[in-house]
Amino acid sequence: MIRNLYPIIFSVFLLISLLTNPFWAFAEEDACAEKGILVKNMTTFNLWSRVDQGACYIYQKNKFVRVLPGEKIGIFSDLVCLTSHCDDFTYEKFLSSDGNGDCRVRINPGCEVSDL
Repeated sequence: MIRNLYPIIFSVFLLISLLTNPFWAFAEEDACAEKGILVKNMTTFNLWSRVDQGACYIYQKNKFVRVLPGEKIGIFSDLVCLTSHCDDFTYEKFLSSDGNGDCRVRINPGCEVSDL
């Protein structure tokens, strides 16, 4: 009688583990959410940047700017942030480019984003 319960118990355990496994992926947290992602200017010249329509700041080559969740950054080629150099980048775009999870990426010439 007890021998007949083993397949039933195993089946129930297997069913529970299969049902809860997809939810483990949602439990993964964003490691960069608190401190943001550092974005390094690896283009060949100084640019200007604006985060969420804020003030326009010089974005020197080989320097970092911090982007927090929900923010987007515009990269411009003029000092009043009117001439767009790249399309706006979002935090999510930078996060998806961060392959090693160190919360650092770079903007290369041609407006390409890659892991740092």
